[in-house]
Amino acid sequence: MPLYAACDLHANNTVLAVLDEAGSLKLRQRVPNDLDLIGAALAPFRDQLQGVAVESTYNAYWLLDGLDRAGYPTRMVNTLAVPQYAGLKQADDHTDARHLANLMRLGLLPTAYIYPRPQRGLRDLLRRRMLLVQQSVRLLQSVQGYWARATGQRLSANAFRHLTRQQLDTTFVDPSELFAVATLMQSWLYLQHRIDAIEHWLDDAVRRRPDLAALRTVPGIGPILGLTIVLESAQIQRFEHVGQYTSYCRLVPAHRVSNGKKKGTGNRKCGNRYLAWAWIEAANFAIRFAPPIKTWYQRNAARKPRVVALKAVAHKLASAGFHLLRDGGRFDVQRAFC
Repeated sequence: MPLYAACDLHANNTVLAVLDEAGSLKLRQRVPNDLDLIGAALAPFRDQLQGVAVESTYNAYWLLDGLDRAGYPTRMVNTLAVPQYAGLKQADDHTDARHLANLMRLGLLPTAYIYPRPQRGLRDLLRRRMLLVQQSVRLLQSVQGYWARATGQRLSANAFRHLTRQQLDTTFVDPSELFAVATLMQSWLYLQHRIDAIEHWLDDAVRRRPDLAALRTVPGIGPILGLTIVLESAQIQRFEHVGQYTSYCRLVPAHRVSNGKKKGTGNRKCGNRYLAWAWIEAANFAIRFAPPIKTWYQRNAARKPRVVALKAVAHKLASAGFHLLRDGGRFDVQRAFC
């Protein structure tokens, strides 16, 4: 008899539910986050399980990987797309797990992509680089704030990089301010070394990838943006058509219409925020350094908001990027922006 299991995963424990084909509950149990204990709870149903659903939480991969190695058919749940049950006066972790198992039983469980384990470390390392870059920007802005309060002048990013100790001693008379600025600059310099180390590591790991070489033919896409797009897109074949990909990149408008009336903007956060950032950044560079794209952008910006025109450029670049990742070749600006 087919059985369906689900795991409501938390930071230190997991709630398990197993249903049969009729929807009857066969297991209802809370266990610590220990793969052996979870496996022992599921073992009596192993041969009949059609799938084990795991919520796509921040800590889901250890459980997904462990169950997969043990031979269980795993499904990662797209939590944002799960239909909420209504009419219950009480809801808890056990009802959540049972709800997921029931959706699987009915063939209604929305699933998410399980990122390939061999590339997961590279993707996460690239995301950590972005975090370090954001922290370094905050440090730079903090120094700029000190400088503006002390001199009334704006300190450019380029001038910041060339500040000398003598300039700091002359500008900041208060010893506490001098110490604070020197500490911020030392922290910024340390982060730059770590960012450079990450970039060298990533370059050594992926420099010969043909899909990255094809993507680098797009105006505005350099090493970091190209690597971000390649690693965040993962297996491009998982997208059936270009529209699915651009939607995943958050470059398709989200709206709801009922009886000809707009009812809202829908779920604008559904998709990959790193890809959204990468394609918008690529568009910003492209409209500055690629004349045909700049002309196309200016024509659109003349009759609609600039942010909308920029997003339209990003959409076209992402559409071209989809075909380059899937088929290879070189970017044709005339074909993309005709």
